Amino acid sequence: MPEYPDLECYLSALEPRTKGQVLERIRFASAFVLRTVEPPISSVNGKRVLGFRRVGKRIVFELEGGFFLVIHLMVAGRLFWKEKNAKVPGRSGLAAFDFADGTLVFTEVSTKKRASIHLVHGEAALKQMDRGGLEVMTAHVDQFAERLRSENHTLKRTLTDPRLFSAIGNAYSDEILHRAKLSPVKQTKQLTGEEVSRLFAATRDVLSEWKQRLLTEVGDGWPEKVTAFRPEMAVHGKHKQPCPVCGALVQRIVYAENETNYCAKCQSQGRLLADRSLSRLLKDDWPKTLDELEEYVATRGGTPIGRPRP
Repeated sequence: MPEYPDLECYLSALEPRTKGQVLERIRFASAFVLRTVEPPISSVNGKRVLGFRRVGKRIVFELEGGFFLVIHLMVAGRLFWKEKNAKVPGRSGLAAFDFADGTLVFTEVSTKKRASIHLVHGEAALKQMDRGGLEVMTAHVDQFAERLRSENHTLKRTLTDPRLFSAIGNAYSDEILHRAKLSPVKQTKQLTGEEVSRLFAATRDVLSEWKQRLLTEVGDGWPEKVTAFRPEMAVHGKHKQPCPVCGALVQRIVYAENETNYCAKCQSQGRLLADRSLSRLLKDDWPKTLDELEEYVATRGGTPIGRPRP
């Protein structure tokens, strides 16, 4: 799912292309992507784009007349800038927004079709779509600490909870926790003041650095390759690859549709975290520490999922 750096990159690319331009029409290829009926979507045909904003992980077009067009990309939604009146792709296409100088095409490469468009009128209606997550880039460390400790959950869950923190998801939470040298399963109420400060700094640094990296990469072009897996990342998507800090193999926890990547040596004092998808089967066979894992790799010539019984 596109997160803060990706969404900010989209906004940066949209503004020079469409701000001040008239939205001539919206063409729909999917009947399910539009999730509101009032006001009617035809209300914004011919309206001028006044600006953009981000509400959590939603991209918001501010239009004349107090209208807000809200796009949620979810996991597989993407935006592309094409020539005017460009055809909407048959399989993945959801909608197209036609302007005088080009067309914004909205796609989703997924059978689940979770991406959405909402049209609302007025600031009060838009505010109802805000999940309330804290914008860390403009927050004070005390506000960050208050949100962090407001509920007692693992750091991974807390950072990715849109009610607590805005626009942080699976990918960048891994990078943040690695930078902060904190375990993804540590409970928030166990954090010391120093750890909170370290996590706050890591969150701001990682998000800021990646935003600038993506903006530099795109330049005046369009962000064509929005992905959660980038070769420059430290741990996310790097299972079994060496940690760039210490060289230990990056580990993972797989649960539901999510994957958490971490470095045991940097983040959990060398202790491996039980993988929920395997722990029931492996039980005592699962190596408990990084040293045990590395010893097994060295002696067996492969990466274990558990030690054989004697």
